[in-house]
Amino acid sequence: MAKRKMPRCMSTQHPDNATTPFFSSGQVMGGEDEIKEAFYVYSTLGCTEQMWDSEGKEVDNYVVKKLLNNYGYYFAKNKLGKDLFLTVRVPNPEVEKTEGKILLEALDAIPRNLDAASAFYGEEIAPIFEVILPMTTSTVSLERLRNYYEKFVVGKAGEKLSPNDITLEKWIGKFGPASINVIPLVEDLDSMENIGKIVGDFVHGRKQEYQRVFLARSDPALNYGSAAAVLIIKNALQQLHAVEEKESLEVYPILGAGSAPFRGNLRPDNIHSFLSAYPSMQTYSIQSAFKYDYTPSKVMRGVEELNETKKGKPVEVDEKRNSEIAAKMSAEYRKQLKILAPLINTVAKFTPSRRKRKLHVGLFGYSRKTSGGVKLPRAIRFCCSLYSVGIPPEMLGLNALNEKDLDYMREVYAGFDSDLKDSLKYLNIDNLAKFHELHKKMKPVLGFVDYEVDAEHKRWTKHILRKVHETHPGPVEEEILEAAIRRKFLG
Repeated sequence: MAKRKMPRCMSTQHPDNATTPFFSSGQVMGGEDEIKEAFYVYSTLGCTEQMWDSEGKEVDNYVVKKLLNNYGYYFAKNKLGKDLFLTVRVPNPEVEKTEGKILLEALDAIPRNLDAASAFYGEEIAPIFEVILPMTTSTVSLERLRNYYEKFVVGKAGEKLSPNDITLEKWIGKFGPASINVIPLVEDLDSMENIGKIVGDFVHGRKQEYQRVFLARSDPALNYGSAAAVLIIKNALQQLHAVEEKESLEVYPILGAGSAPFRGNLRPDNIHSFLSAYPSMQTYSIQSAFKYDYTPSKVMRGVEELNETKKGKPVEVDEKRNSEIAAKMSAEYRKQLKILAPLINTVAKFTPSRRKRKLHVGLFGYSRKTSGGVKLPRAIRFCCSLYSVGIPPEMLGLNALNEKDLDYMREVYAGFDSDLKDSLKYLNIDNLAKFHELHKKMKPVLGFVDYEVDAEHKRWTKHILRKVHETHPGPVEEEILEAAIRRKFLG
């Protein structure tokens, strides 16, 4: 497949926004709202790619036809598949067995979407030619998806229903595109550490100009701690750069970052600092808080700033040392989660929903347990719970760092201080003090950076913790939402 324009910004459907977008029919966005959203991010915000999520919800496989029918005047000049891109995230049946048939439906819809676009444009254009496979843990998973499409979706074109009958292609019409690009979404530690082999084996010996690789930011943070996740990702980026040089093809990493500091700290007003931490990324996820919790003019400026930059080389790191420091922080982080888990799970019940979808399960989230048996909600609700009570999750586990570790972190993680400072803005030291053991461990961490607490947010967190600690906790949705609006992200 020919090399194409490579997006810098991929709009996604992550429900991390506090503010509801103006075009939504209600507080919870549904399928038709997401059609409007796709048009809005293309035409107004300046994103050239929209991720269309068929994982964990009823997917609208007629998205291309609806976009072309509803907004034909725009897409006549801005062609889907050439100028703008729609990239489908499918379920992984190896982990989500009950969602497996949705994978087949999504793949079978690709040729139909090509028919719709080709009829509209008067030329053959594939509006969807890439799919994202979440929770990728092996080369085999990627090959299986690619081979299924080539063998059972487009490969059936030459088949006959009976020996003397015409082919399916003559009966139904052409099936295309002939192949698709499969994008691994890598989320767990073992796969991140082995990403060079997973991707290297997948591309080896194949005639292709590029390979996109999606690196999760939220799930590694949830599983191992935020700072540990950054080190794990930097190791992965260094491995991908080695694959690029060895296989003589372009590798384009995608980072799934959210607006919460714990989930990446990618905000319209933080682009420069964010890019300094991840210079070798090609594409960045523009999640719902980024899009809807800031004024449209700020969002457009942020997207424009990302679009004007170019992919650079990865920050050179000592992979062994990165892994050792990440393991230290992760071990301490998990101990601290045991202290906070009951509170997290209580507050999470009151987190408002923003999309009519089941949240992405994730490898660790599928069982909803840590290795120590601690049950937790998914990343957005997890973050929302801790920010809402004034205990920013970024600081958890950082007490494991000694002075040399801290110097090294600042050397390889350019945004370490600024990310921690941004998170501690939402600290309520009085609430933290109620957890005596945790408070004691966090005291050195609070001295890592100078920070200023948001007084209004602190006031909301005081009310929230008081309410959930009552014998019969009353509803706190309103207070949680007010605090989230103040932060400009839900979680």
